[in-house]
Amino acid sequence: MLSEERRREILEMLRNDGRVLVRELSKHFRTSQITIRKDLEYLHHDGQLERTHGGALQKETGALRDSPLEEKARQHRQEKMRIAAAAAQKIRKGQVIILDSGTTTTAIARSCREIKNLTIITNATNIAAELADSSVEVILTGGVLRQNSYSLVGPLAEESLRKLSADLLFLGVDGFDVRYGLTTPNLLEARVNRAMAESARRTVVVCDSSKFGRRSLSLIMPASSVHEAITDKNISKRDLKALRDADIEVTLV
Repeated sequence: MLSEERRREILEMLRNDGRVLVRELSKHFRTSQITIRKDLEYLHHDGQLERTHGGALQKETGALRDSPLEEKARQHRQEKMRIAAAAAQKIRKGQVIILDSGTTTTAIARSCREIKNLTIITNATNIAAELADSSVEVILTGGVLRQNSYSLVGPLAEESLRKLSADLLFLGVDGFDVRYGLTTPNLLEARVNRAMAESARRTVVVCDSSKFGRRSLSLIMPASSVHEAITDKNISKRDLKALRDADIEVTLV
């Protein structure tokens, strides 16, 4: 069994039982406890479980969970880099792009630094800082700063977006339930995201496969408002079929 397959099965066992023990995993997989500890450390640093003495606990989740940007940056890093690269390939000179706050959209911004004649609208102060010395023209919305995500929210942010028009919106989400819609833990963030979608001709959701099937507190918009989704190849066959049945174009990386 490959290490990636073993780690996926460990996470599945966590979802079913709520906790796992090193000695039991070692017997189950017929491998050493040292190997299992390395697996748990890897998954802990990737933000997918809570490491404990002798085992691990399921990562706390829920509709209200709103992890800091620094914590999100440690999760699914390789997948996010591939998603960002695929998103950047869809951008053309002369376009106006909207990037919401988030780790995947920050990676997209880094991929755009050398594109000439490109304008990026964002409510993320860290993305604006990332592009400050680049070739890109940056429009930063006003608003109240959310320190958890470095994003600007509130009436000022929403009103500024309504006065602008863009070709593409790259939107990161905390949850993507195809039947319910796109969600985020923060009510004000959801309102700004809706204003972004209204200002863009095309909405592209950029999220790793762990976000599918999840719901957070605040509904951003239904799946019917999404034109395309860029995600990684670990997405389940069920979620992939649901996206395609909803007439959403899917790019897998």
